[in-house]
Amino acid sequence: MAIPRLFAFVLAPLIGVLAAAGVVLAVIAGDAGATTEFAAGATLALPSVVLGMVVAVRRPGSAVGPLLMLVGATAVWVTAGDLYFAAIARRPGLPLAELYVALSQGDWMFLYVPAALLMLVFPDGRLPGRRWRWVVAGLLVVPAVFILFGALDPSPYRQPFASLPHLFQLPEAYRPALMVAGLSLLPVFLGLLVASAAAVVLRYRRTREEVRRAQLKWFALGAAALPLTLLLCWASYLFIGGPDLALAGLAVTALAIPVATTIAVLRHDLYDIDRAISATVTYGLVTAILLGFYTAASFLVGLGAGRGSPVAAAAGTAICAAALSPLRVRLQRQVDRRLYPQRQAVLTAIAELRDRTHAGLAQPEELEATLRAALRDPALRVGYLLPGTSRLVDAGGAPVEPGDAHVAPVRLGGHTIGAVVRGSTGTRELLREAADAGALLIEVVRLRIEVSRALDETEASRARLLHAGYEERRRLERDLHDGAQQRLVSLGMAIRLAQRHLHDGTVDVGDLLDRCVAELAAAVTELRQIAHGLRPSSLDDGLGNALVMLARKVPVPVTLDVAADDLPEDVAMTAYYVASEAMTNAVKHAGPASIGVRVARAGDRVTVRVSDDGPGGAEIRPGTGLAGLADRVQAAGGALRLRSPAGGGTLVEAELPCAS
Repeated sequence: MAIPRLFAFVLAPLIGVLAAAGVVLAVIAGDAGATTEFAAGATLALPSVVLGMVVAVRRPGSAVGPLLMLVGATAVWVTAGDLYFAAIARRPGLPLAELYVALSQGDWMFLYVPAALLMLVFPDGRLPGRRWRWVVAGLLVVPAVFILFGALDPSPYRQPFASLPHLFQLPEAYRPALMVAGLSLLPVFLGLLVASAAAVVLRYRRTREEVRRAQLKWFALGAAALPLTLLLCWASYLFIGGPDLALAGLAVTALAIPVATTIAVLRHDLYDIDRAISATVTYGLVTAILLGFYTAASFLVGLGAGRGSPVAAAAGTAICAAALSPLRVRLQRQVDRRLYPQRQAVLTAIAELRDRTHAGLAQPEELEATLRAALRDPALRVGYLLPGTSRLVDAGGAPVEPGDAHVAPVRLGGHTIGAVVRGSTGTRELLREAADAGALLIEVVRLRIEVSRALDETEASRARLLHAGYEERRRLERDLHDGAQQRLVSLGMAIRLAQRHLHDGTVDVGDLLDRCVAELAAAVTELRQIAHGLRPSSLDDGLGNALVMLARKVPVPVTLDVAADDLPEDVAMTAYYVASEAMTNAVKHAGPASIGVRVARAGDRVTVRVSDDGPGGAEIRPGTGLAGLADRVQAAGGALRLRSPAGGGTLVEAELPCAS
């Protein structure tokens, strides 16, 4: 087992014993104030102890976890020590009372040691270099020497222990020397604390690893609770005349530091830390300026209206609100420029592209290149979601496959219109902000892609219709030439033959005429079939009748629901062909057990729906009957939709305009 983890497992029960001892001392002391202070200290220490144990288990080779536990242990130690003082005051004969009182004269220095050591080894559990060992030694030796000087000081103890004899008695002549020596240790200890804090800054400047920099930023964010506590103390004196609000700040600090440290070590990418730091600094500065304005305004107005006048407070509040209203946005920009330059670069680049596009100097399709340059992410992609589709495409219409990359959706008006796909850099929050800022540009590009595709599809549809018209003409020419035309030519030749031999008796004219009549009947039948291919004669009695006759020829049961029969000729013919082609495809490819056909009219729109219970999986592919049908519907000003999930049947739906 790693030594840091072993130390954590030993430290945890010791903290538990210390807490239990505090409970016993609370009973012995009978001091409500000290007991409440102990309960608060133990509660505030709990996050550090628990989260420190979590870090020690997850990172067994790092000293961060045990040191975080020690930070919490100091809060328990201090409050338990106060209880012990109260117990000694009530029962002077407690064990080790004289020793504890003697050593406690300078033990306050050790309260800062765990936090200082944590700063020295964060985030990897190692010192920045060998020279920093002297700082660790100083943090351990200086407080011990300071405690020794305090124990040797012959001055009387503070009340209620003034009458308690010194355990280490030195002559009074040594008192000035001990005082000078003790005071000389104070700047040394302060320098050690400053050096510990400087170690964090030094690590940040030295490292180029994004993970390390993010971890150090999380740690700094947790430590930012300390200056915020000072702001709370300032506000507390302004509004309630005492430091009570500072206790809330201390509670937040006791929670913020262990939480930020744990997130930094275990989940540094949980949130956009740059954004969090920027927002914290901005609102901290706004709060400080607000309190400054309020203090000055209350003082100046209070000179004339009285110190406790509500008029002064109201005037100060009004001045602060008016002054800070336009200031916060500017302050946020300045803080972002210093602490969150990537966000500032992204938002500025998008704003500049939007302005240049509006002036006609740039194209909105340049958004992807703009974001790549601002985020320094050459693999970043901007995808556009076209209406009626579920796949992203780029500005050229090519598919965009996100894969496992993070996707920040772009929304406008409550609808998803595209996405920003991360390549290798950029936090989730920053990508979300970039997506929100570029939504209008993405919408413009999306509409342009849609219009371009519609124009291309119109041209392609027009070409397909023209080609289909030529093919239909050739088919009609072939059918007429090979069928009715040949029969009619043969019929003419037979009649001419009968004419020549009508009086010589060499030809059976009666039989010849019978064959001519049969050929004429066959030719008429073929001509009717050709004409039916151009326009079904069954439409003469309405669309409903035509569909009934069509359904009789289908080898599976067909359910008809035709609620629109009085339609214009062209609309009725298109609706008929939609139903005919859809049923033919269903029978040919799906093998359904039943088919449903429904025609309905709503205002100036007619909807034709043909559904089957086949296996599904149908697609509109070039050269197929459904593709030609889509062209026919589009030529009529309508739209054809196909829904055919695998195993879920097929639905062909055509919506046609129907002017009354």
